[in-house]
Amino acid sequence: MKVIVSQEIEQICPEFVGACVEADVVNTPYSEPLWQEIEALCGKLRQTLTTESLKEITSIAATRRVYKACGKDPSRYRPASEALIRRALQGKELYQRDTLVDLVNLASIAYGYSIGGFDADKFVGDTLTLGIGREGEPYEGIGRGMINIHGLPVYRDAEGGVGTPTSDHERTKMTLDTRHLVVLINGYDGNEQRVRENAEYIQTLLRRYAQSDGGTYYIYT
Repeated sequence: MKVIVSQEIEQICPEFVGACVEADVVNTPYSEPLWQEIEALCGKLRQTLTTESLKEITSIAATRRVYKACGKDPSRYRPASEALIRRALQGKELYQRDTLVDLVNLASIAYGYSIGGFDADKFVGDTLTLGIGREGEPYEGIGRGMINIHGLPVYRDAEGGVGTPTSDHERTKMTLDTRHLVVLINGYDGNEQRVRENAEYIQTLLRRYAQSDGGTYYIYT
């Protein structure tokens, strides 16, 4: 996939840096070793963070700033990484979906970036463009029904929106049948080294849990 960052995003966040990971994968309903990793990380987070201090993590703080600059309340439409970590800090179990979803969630809470995971075979066209949601733009979030993405950063393919930092779209979601995975990491803090580390961590997880060679990744700005 080719990923383009629109001028409207460049104007609001000129330091933005993203990573696109593509890989052939095999999904499974559940992975016990993966969940052991998730639970271990959540335990460490509970020892070092609170629901207030997590907002100071640079990757989360930067995403919240972009939400505000776009006109969106980040406490009402929480970035996915913040919502996941917040849930862990509250002592609640993370939602268990399937191995690919759980793997992407682990990568998100490990680095604080909001990460979109997609079934690439469901994209329309070969290009994704990162822009800002428009008033009245239809968008069905996974498990959330229709949500208002006006003022949210949004990736669009040739048919429309597929992913925001708050929720990805039902149309391109990963399932047990997913064989071609695309993962997008949103570095609104501009930290290319950390975005690269997050991408390489995802590749490691894919090799470990998704019968994959890890695929490839590239940086886009």
